[in-house]
Amino acid sequence: MKKENKACKTIQPANRLQSVSEYYFSKKLQEVADMNRDGKAVINLGIGSPDLPPSENTLNTMCEQTLRPDTHGYQPYVGIPELRQAFAEWYDKWFQVKLDPASEIQPLIGSKEGILHISLAFLNPGDGVLVPNPGYPTYTSVSKLVEARIVPYELDEYRDWQPDFEALEQLDLTDVKLMWVNYPNMPTGANATSALFRRLVDFGRKHGIVIVNDNPYSFILNDKRRSILQIEGAKEGCIELNSMSKSHNMPGWRMAMLASNATFVSWVLKVKSNIDSGQFKPMMLAAVEAMKNTADWHDAMNEIYRKRRMIAEQIMQTLSCTCDPRQTGLFLWGKIPDSCKDSGALADQILYDAHVFITPGFIFGSKGERYIRISLCCNEALLSKALERIKNIQ
Repeated sequence: MKKENKACKTIQPANRLQSVSEYYFSKKLQEVADMNRDGKAVINLGIGSPDLPPSENTLNTMCEQTLRPDTHGYQPYVGIPELRQAFAEWYDKWFQVKLDPASEIQPLIGSKEGILHISLAFLNPGDGVLVPNPGYPTYTSVSKLVEARIVPYELDEYRDWQPDFEALEQLDLTDVKLMWVNYPNMPTGANATSALFRRLVDFGRKHGIVIVNDNPYSFILNDKRRSILQIEGAKEGCIELNSMSKSHNMPGWRMAMLASNATFVSWVLKVKSNIDSGQFKPMMLAAVEAMKNTADWHDAMNEIYRKRRMIAEQIMQTLSCTCDPRQTGLFLWGKIPDSCKDSGALADQILYDAHVFITPGFIFGSKGERYIRISLCCNEALLSKALERIKNIQ
């Protein structure tokens, strides 16, 4: 029996809620859950939530520290010193970027949180923000929530999913304060080059725009780890977000960070310190341990993803979709055939007929309408089962 909605009829939500809808995955996963309750046993190839555990040392540290009686209180808004130092050493080791752990790093409760904090710190209502199409939907939704003016810029497969700087220069950049970029790219899997980062840094400096690179996918099926902060002078006008969710199998831990110059970091902290009260100390200490993972550990994870990727490619081939073999990251992005109406129709057909959930590209913007995305966060047995189910409906 449906519960009666007893909310007062005269009370209305804030106007900003009219500009956004419930997150696609929030609604779709509820539909998948309903199908599973009906016995459909849906195989989920939609979400990028690593199914493998963190390293053994990470888990041991978490357990040991949680059992201590003195680790359960409020923690510093800036994170414990050990965590900031570990992030600085991690960036130096893997990206060859020097960061001051005391002033140029801010731990975050997930990089999604960082998107909100950065937007609140830099954008006034009506300010412009450059958002990629296709791109992570949160860039758009958060921009709307802070009442910014969204200025979309298109990415295209024929430019390797890199910005068209000539087109950017033709846009009305009046009052544009922020530009979101994301390399290695999600959803397309495209990688950046040093030349691209150089152009982005120069573009931001020329127009007084803060360039924010969202960088959580560097360790997954990627031989060329890059940071925009490697570019000389980038720290003066750029911010980089990074996360341990994908790289260290810690999505539910919500361990992330941003790095920039001390002034930008202090502005973000002013927002953050008024919203949350820090992270659980045992998790921060475990994250310190996770950042000590060896190259061999990361190689072992990538060998697993490489085998999964081969099956995902077979799924794409079965659906007559085409893929760029140079893709990096935790997903496989494929272009649907001309015979398909659109990505939403194809994804729904696969869900309802094969009981396999994949992500339609339209949720990432209009430039994603002819694409679908498959997550590699599913073991080989289930991926193979999904392949057989899809073959049976073709």
